[in-house]
Amino acid sequence: MSEQTERVRKIRQLIAAHKRWDLFFSMLGLMALMVGVLTFTALFAQMVVDGLPRLSPDFFTSFPSRKPEQAGILSAWVGSILVMIVTAATAVPLGVGAGIYLEEYAPKNWVTDLIEINVTNLAGIPSIVYGLLALGLFVYQFGLGQSIATAGLTLGLLILPVVILATREAIRSIPAAIREGAYALGATKWQTTSHHILPYSLPGIMTGAIIGMARAIGETAPVITIGALTFIAFLPPPPVKAEAPFVSLEWLMSPFTVMPIQMFNWTSRPEAAFHHNAAAAGLVLVVMTLSMNAIAIYIRYRLRKRIKW
Repeated sequence: MSEQTERVRKIRQLIAAHKRWDLFFSMLGLMALMVGVLTFTALFAQMVVDGLPRLSPDFFTSFPSRKPEQAGILSAWVGSILVMIVTAATAVPLGVGAGIYLEEYAPKNWVTDLIEINVTNLAGIPSIVYGLLALGLFVYQFGLGQSIATAGLTLGLLILPVVILATREAIRSIPAAIREGAYALGATKWQTTSHHILPYSLPGIMTGAIIGMARAIGETAPVITIGALTFIAFLPPPPVKAEAPFVSLEWLMSPFTVMPIQMFNWTSRPEAAFHHNAAAAGLVLVVMTLSMNAIAIYIRYRLRKRIKW
């Protein structure tokens, strides 16, 4: 009886020791989380305190100026939006198509494995490398110059691996029974992919694409490398015109600047007023990024709500 009692006592001690370790690692994880959260909160609060007084309609409708009280972000936020349009138009279709091919159509051999490894590695390459690649390829080789098209294609290459990986993960999450049921009813591979796999995986694909766009909108190194202007007091030609043919592509070859470049320009100035302008621009950029993430969450919720398994 005493031997059994001793065994029970040791088991209880072992369980208590494991619970103490669980508590220790839980507290350690909570502390690590709070370091990141409190750091972001402190930086964001400082940004709000410095930049919120500068936010006004004139700040959004004025060009940069040598006088801090008259400077605005009109050319910067317009340039960011136009660059993001080109980025989305290039990275999303190519990334989704490549993800579908690798997951559904590509043969399982060493070539496919090599492509998959390279795609995964490309997602972790520093963004400055993409800027150097774009400088030699788009600026000099293709002759696109330091334009919105070059910036959009550069950032499109930057987030392309992210979109491919998000597409593949979304497709992998679809139960195999859906494919088997479609094949059993006589559907072809393309019918199964287009009518079942793609609609069911669309929430995950859209979420990955928008999160990639949220990363691209804050990138500075690639656009500096390809020659984004730090001071620009004009807007690109409008994409839509009042006269026929109504749609213009002249803006693609226009010089540009973006929000991170404008912030970099202001923070390099010695005057404190320019630093407040940079804080206000940073606040706008954070809101734009959070808005894109919120849109991703909303799209994912709406699309999943429509899906009938």
